[in-house]
Amino acid sequence: MNGQNFIQRWFGRGWLSLGYVFLYLPIVVLVVFSFNSSRQDMVWSGFSTKWYGELMNDTEIISGFGLSLRIAVLTAFASVILGTFAAFVMNRYQRFHGRTLFTGMVSAPLVMPEVIIGLSLLLMLVSVQKMFGFPERGLMTIWLGHTLLGMAYAAVVVQSRLQEMSKSLEEAAMDLGCKPHQVFFLVTLPNITQALGSAWLLTFTLSLDDVVLSAFLSGPGSSTMPIVIFSRARLGLDPRVNAVAALTILVVSVAVVASSLWMARAERLRQKQISAAFKADNE
Repeated sequence: MNGQNFIQRWFGRGWLSLGYVFLYLPIVVLVVFSFNSSRQDMVWSGFSTKWYGELMNDTEIISGFGLSLRIAVLTAFASVILGTFAAFVMNRYQRFHGRTLFTGMVSAPLVMPEVIIGLSLLLMLVSVQKMFGFPERGLMTIWLGHTLLGMAYAAVVVQSRLQEMSKSLEEAAMDLGCKPHQVFFLVTLPNITQALGSAWLLTFTLSLDDVVLSAFLSGPGSSTMPIVIFSRARLGLDPRVNAVAALTILVVSVAVVASSLWMARAERLRQKQISAAFKADNE
């Protein structure tokens, strides 16, 4: 029996390890070969940081990265705000006219191909531009498309947290005289802070590496970093692309670790406050 448990335990760990290797080994190889002195990929000829130096002089990639970063930050904030309100409505108001249609429209971008979303947005924005002369295809149109997609993901993350949250806290606040908007900002919002942080990181990442929507909605002189990389990859892999990917991985990893530490600290502080309040009530 012990031998069977041993085999089952190590068999599961082995499959888990293989899964991690399959997911992360290509990323490790990419980072390693960003320090390769040779222009040919998968042919190691020595350690060098020259591609990072050449990257600093590549205005196209730097401009694309700056545009992608601005769009990703704007998308993350807009998606979290809109997704939070949508999740709150779907979770706290179970019955209202048009709820089924509203829920379906919020969830539609999750299951609809990005090609369809990008094409439909392009046709709509072109029609609007012909009528009003605005908006020009560029940062604004890409941001609108990314926000449409990111809002759906943010709504799912926040809604799952709201379902776990006890409504008794909100009911107690209303019994004590709080108005609905005060309950939302003083009780509900502090309790879903971790979900908001997770939704922000998720939508930021989705926007930063999106290719399909950006390709449909971008205009002349407004190519994001993924579009620049994709266009260069069709002509052959450029070692500077490896350097860009390595730097992006570094930035995202630091952001994830920092946000995780911040959310863990906030959760510990919240638990201490709850324990202190419970102890004070018992006394």
